[in-house]
Amino acid sequence: MLKLALFFLVVSLIAGIFGFTGISAVSAGMAKILFFIAILAFVIVLLLVILSARSLFN
Repeated sequence: MLKLALFFLVVSLIAGIFGFTGISAVSAGMAKILFFIAILAFVIVLLLVILSARSLFN
């Protein structure tokens, strides 16, 4: 998912260089959304791993 966010970021930068500000804004927004979804998924998985490891050692 982070690769897709990076792709949208690159598309946004390239579109901004060539003057396509609408495409650049949409791509930057998508990159931002995907980045935060990836961070949220990471935190959820991290919490699940910590909780399952804690139950294994009890």
